[in-house]
Amino acid sequence: MQKKPLASKVALVTGAARRIGAEIARTLHHAGMNIVLHYHASEEEAVTLCQQLNRKRDHSSIAVRADLQESGSEKALVQQAVEPWKRLDVLVNNASRFYRTAIGKVTEYAWNDLINSNLRAPFFLAQTAAPFLAATQGCIVNITDIHAEHPLRDYSVYCISKSGLLMMTKSLAKELGPLVRVNAVAPGAILWPEGENILSEMEKQKIIEQTALQRPGGPQHIAKAVLFFVRDAEYITGQVLNVDGGRMSYG
Repeated sequence: MQKKPLASKVALVTGAARRIGAEIARTLHHAGMNIVLHYHASEEEAVTLCQQLNRKRDHSSIAVRADLQESGSEKALVQQAVEPWKRLDVLVNNASRFYRTAIGKVTEYAWNDLINSNLRAPFFLAQTAAPFLAATQGCIVNITDIHAEHPLRDYSVYCISKSGLLMMTKSLAKELGPLVRVNAVAPGAILWPEGENILSEMEKQKIIEQTALQRPGGPQHIAKAVLFFVRDAEYITGQVLNVDGGRMSYG
């Protein structure tokens, strides 16, 4: 049997317990990688997923808790990620916050919360991980959003944070080259928001109608795009791949 090209390599996926992050972790694991599952509040889901991956391949996953709002948490997380297998090949900056911030009602807390989660933490994780990634000629994949370029009404701070992450992708590609590649995946209508951001069926249908493919995507489409950047895109860096069913170019 031919050895998988990613066998024994290590990926740190932030926000990996649920939704898109969990699917990215499963996909990279299936491709042969060892996975560090970062989580904050979703401990039960993270531990369950870790156990599932280890049943498929022994000693192939660990779950690590970190509050990325805390200063210095990035350094501790990367250190814990490197320790089990003594290497780090991939950083996937997936962890993110998303909620409304209507102009006139934006608080300093909301600003700091969204910017810290969606931009500051990914930057300092990348900075901390860079020497380890350089040693393995690894890569960083940031999960941005199509609204980094096309703002979403009432979500200004979120859009600003993701726009910064998009520029961070391009900037770090130049800063960390030639040893580390840095790219991004920008999801469109992949998973509907939860909690206070819940959309009506009419709002969902309107979004779907704005895509060229006239249907929503799924977490597997984002995960496959991440796998492409990790495994197959050896001469690609500084790029953003929109996985949005054609929404960015529609109309």
